[in-house]
This record gives sequence, structure tokens and C-alpha cells, in this order.
Amino acid sequence: MTLPKLHVAVLMGGWSAERPVSLMSGEGVAKALESKGHRVTRIDMDRDVALKLAEAKPDVVFNALHGTPGEDGTVQGMMDLMGLTYTHSGLATSVIAIDKELTKQALVPHGVPMPGGRVVKCAEIHERDPLPRPYVLKPVNEGSSVGVAIVTAEGNYGNPIAREAKGPWQEFEELLAEPYIRGRELTTAVIADKALLVTELKPKSGFYDFDSKYTDGMTEHVCPAEIPDEIAQACKEIALRAHRLLGCKGTSRSDFRWDDTQGVEGLFLLEVNTQPGMTPLSLVPEQARACGMDYPELVEAIIAEALSDRAAADAARTSRAS
Repeated sequence: MTLPKLHVAVLMGGWSAERPVSLMSGEGVAKALESKGHRVTRIDMDRDVALKLAEAKPDVVFNALHGTPGEDGTVQGMMDLMGLTYTHSGLATSVIAIDKELTKQALVPHGVPMPGGRVVKCAEIHERDPLPRPYVLKPVNEGSSVGVAIVTAEGNYGNPIAREAKGPWQEFEELLAEPYIRGRELTTAVIADKALLVTELKPKSGFYDFDSKYTDGMTEHVCPAEIPDEIAQACKEIALRAHRLLGCKGTSRSDFRWDDTQGVEGLFLLEVNTQPGMTPLSLVPEQARACGMDYPELVEAIIAEALSDRAAADAARTSRAS
């Protein structure tokens, strides 16, 4: 789809823990669009976001928000009510995908391999471990590895976990507890209903946390990953299946852990990110570039799908009315 010159509102910032990442993503997107001759209105989301969008009257909104409320269906519902065309996934998909437990309920019955575990009240973990160690504790609805803790057999947070130990239990009322999967960190992007490549992430220290993701030099990206063909193919098949089952639009990124001693049986999907980062260190632009698509082309491809979906929806409504 060849794009005409458009007026695009780039929605960025907000007030989630991922605000700095969103600002970097949004500015990158805005500059890419301007390089292609589009008119851009930058909107740093605040409580007056609906008024700002109404005043801007864009042809399309590029949603570069990360975390809540820009990725959990809240902003999507607002834009639906306003009749705006916007990029990335819609309300229902966003509500499910931001919630790791709802994502499991949507995908596991369809054969998508995901870790077991359960949601626990933080008060409980100071009395007893919810799972055998080692295990992982993470917020149910945050991205970018915000608030993730790995609880090891050595009792790095105390045994049981001490209330005064620094960790996500001090910030959230409940957490998702999952078995720790040893091995390697892999990720696959889907753009316009096509799985791209597999990237392996090798943090220089610790695990692939927020700092490792967004600090230059802290993580080595191996793209494409140096893994057996059957694992690469499994990652792409699972990522595309999850993208379709959840109803994702534009682009998504599926994150995996792979226990390389177990072959394909050791591969588990951790989560599906419906609005992956678009920063200089982000994984989706990197995979797109490795497939021959530069950054401005990637941005336009995401917008093109949003416009195509809107045109199809309008045509369907017209057909039903006639």
C-alpha cells in the first residue's frame, strides 16, 4: 500500500514506568514520518489527551505509548469512541495481551507452550514460597521486564522473602509466580501478519531487565540467532499463531525462554508485546532492518495496515447498512 502524504499524530510519553522509552519511540517515529514528507503532530499524553487529539484532527494516530494506560485498552477505547484511526492492536486485544494471566488463558488451550504458575497476593510470599525455587515473580500487567525478580534456592531475598527486601512486592499487591526456565532469551517480531526473524539476547550481566533493554552496550543482540533451524521455525510459528489468536494488528513481539538442553520441548512463550519499542535499541526495527526494511518503511507499513483495516471496517459497515 503506497501511502499518500498524511497528517499523523504521534502519541507518546504518558505516565507509566515506561514513559522514557515511549518518548524515545515516539520521537523516532515522528522523525521517520517527517523524512517521508508526512505532517506530524507530537502529543505527549496527559489527562487532556482527548482534547489534544480532537484539536489535531489527524488522518491517523501512531500509538507509541508503552505500558498503561496506552497499551491496556484504555486509550484504544477512547480513540474508538472518538472515531479515530490508530495503529497497533485494538481494545479487546490490548486488554488481554497486557495481562500475562489472561494471555495464558487465551493461548494455552490452543497449544501455545507457556510456563505454568499462578497469581499470588504479595502478603503470601512473605510467609511461604508460592512455587519451588528457583521461580520468577513479575507484575501481571507491566512490560519491559519492569518489576521482575528471580528468586533462587540460595535465598537472595531471604527465605521466605523478607518484607524489607527490595523487590516488586513493595510496589504491587499481587504478582505472577512462574517456574524459572533456565537457558536462552529469544524474541520474534511479527509485522503485517508475517513473522520475521529470531533474535537472541545476551545480557552482559544478570538477566534481560529494563536497564539491559534500554542501556546501550548492556545486551548483545544476535540477529538472526545462532540456533537450530527447528527452534527458529518454532519461534516464528508460535509468534505468528499468538499474534493471530490474540488479534494483534500492526506489529507484535513475542518473547521466549529456551532451555537448550531440552530441544523444542524446552521452548516457552513468555509474553506477547502488542506495542513493542521503536527506539534505536529496540528489537522490532532491528529485525525489520535485517529483512531489508529500513526504519521509515517500517513505520509506514504499520500505518498502512491501520488504514487498510479501517477501510475494510468502513466497507463492511456500508455493506451491512445497504
